[in-house]
Amino acid sequence: MTLDALIVIGGDGTLAIAHQFAERGIPLVCVPKTIDNDIVGTTNCFGFDTAVTFATDAIDRLHTTAEAHRRIFAVEVMGRYAGWIALYAGVAGGADAILIPEIPFDLSLVAERLREREKWGARFSIVVVAEGAFPKGGKLAVLEEAREGRVERLGGMGVQVADALAQLTGKETRSVVLGHLQRGGAPTSFDRVLATRFGGEAVQLIKQGRFGTMVASDPPDIVARPLADVVGRTKTVPMDLDLLVTAKAIGVTFGD
Repeated sequence: MTLDALIVIGGDGTLAIAHQFAERGIPLVCVPKTIDNDIVGTTNCFGFDTAVTFATDAIDRLHTTAEAHRRIFAVEVMGRYAGWIALYAGVAGGADAILIPEIPFDLSLVAERLREREKWGARFSIVVVAEGAFPKGGKLAVLEEAREGRVERLGGMGVQVADALAQLTGKETRSVVLGHLQRGGAPTSFDRVLATRFGGEAVQLIKQGRFGTMVASDPPDIVARPLADVVGRTKTVPMDLDLLVTAKAIGVTFGD
């Protein structure tokens, strides 16, 4: 049996392993799939829009209880090293504070913002927390330390933020961890179409013999990127991103 080519689908770890195979002469093309949207060279990965849609819906639902009971909710979403889910879901869901790994936060500034809302008559608040967010001068919330073959397991920052904000504001505060619910369920139409476009381009690259590449979204086109330009890097939220700038302009605090 002869292996003509592989189409490798996955996130940063998968792409790194695929790159090693490619360097050993195995013909392959990669397709980026991760809800974190942290792959360099592509605007979108399929899975991201589905995760953001779910997280946004959860935040929408929490608004009802938060407003009715005049509480603060800290909603922890996935995002180990990049805050794409927190940023997009937070803005879409109308969060009042968004904490992401790219911006170490000062909870006293977040609490000040929430107290301002109280003065205006908004007696509830929603704070979206990426699991990889951390305070200025502080550290990540780690549930399990890294060991051979596995990276550290993060989690618990949402609880820490909720407990601290309860002390700083004097308001009843709850934490909600969306966890792996973000990774399942039916994909959105956007992700279905993107995955189909990625698959079509991957087949074309194989036909053309353009191996050692990754398909990527470069709107409005689907293009090819050399794997060597992608692996070992993480696409984080840039500080001049228009959505981040806009969020700050409409009053969302990032604790900075």
